Amino acid sequence: MKAPPRLQSLIEEGLIDTVVRQLMSGKEALVYVVRCGDETRCAKVYKEATQRSFRQAVDYTENRKTKNSRQARAMAKGTKFGRQAQEAAWQNAEVDALYRLAGAGVRVPQPYNFMDGVLLMELVVDENGDAAPRLNDSMFTAEEARTHHRSLLTEVVRMLGAGVVHGDLSEFNILLASDGPVIIDLPQAVDAAGNNHAKRMLLRDVNNLRDFFGGFAPDLLSTDYGHEIWALYESGALTPDTPLTGRFKHATGPVDLGEVIREIDDAADEEAARRLRMLSS
Repeated sequence: MKAPPRLQSLIEEGLIDTVVRQLMSGKEALVYVVRCGDETRCAKVYKEATQRSFRQAVDYTENRKTKNSRQARAMAKGTKFGRQAQEAAWQNAEVDALYRLAGAGVRVPQPYNFMDGVLLMELVVDENGDAAPRLNDSMFTAEEARTHHRSLLTEVVRMLGAGVVHGDLSEFNILLASDGPVIIDLPQAVDAAGNNHAKRMLLRDVNNLRDFFGGFAPDLLSTDYGHEIWALYESGALTPDTPLTGRFKHATGPVDLGEVIREIDDAADEEAARRLRMLSS
C-alpha cells in the first residue's frame, strides 16, 4: 500500500522498506504491518491528543518525570510547547515501559525504534505466521482459560516486579501468539511505587482478567488475586515464583466512602471504555 505521510521519515531513514497494510485503528494509534529487510514488523503511529479517546490522563501521568524544569513549567501552564512536551512524554512512556518490561522478561512486543511519533516493534504472530488475534476475538475451553489466566497473572507479577502497572489491561490489549498471550498497549503504564493510583489500577487490571476468563471458567469469578498480589508486593514478598491462592482476607473496619465512590466511578469509566473498544474493533 501507499505509505502514510507519518511513515515517510522512517522510510527515508531506512528503518522501513515498505508498508504492507494497516493492521488496526485503536483509540491511541494506527498500527501498520511493515517490511524491514527480511523481517515483518509493525509500526504504531500515535494519534494526536485531540484525536484520542483515552480519558483520565491525569491519573496515569501522575509522578511522571520531565526532562527539565522548563518543560515542567510549560506543561503545567498548558502552553503550546507544554502540550507538545506532554504529548512526547505520553508517547515516550510506552517506549520506556516496553524496553523495561522486555528487559525484565515480560511477554511484550520487542521494541526496535522510536522516531517522529512512530514506534517500530515486533509483529506478534499466531501459529500460521499471521498477525495474532486479540483475546476478545478468541474462544477457550475452561482449562485453556485457566491456563492463560495463570500465565497472565505471572506477567502482571513480573511487571510489578519491574515497577510497572499496565493501567488498562483487558482482553482488548492482549494478543494470543503461537506460544501464549502477549501484552500490548502501554502508553498509560504507571509507576507502581510512585503513582497514588497504582493499587487501584492493578486491582482493575487483575479483575478484568478474572472477569474475561471467568466467562469460560466460572470458578475464576470467585477469586481475588488482585488484593493478594498487591499485599505481597507491599510486603516485599512478591516474586514470579510466589504461590498465589486467589484468596484474600479483607480487614474489617469503617467503610471508606470516598474509595467506594471512586470504585464506582472507575467501573463506569471502564464500561464506557469497553463499549468504545467494541465499537472500534
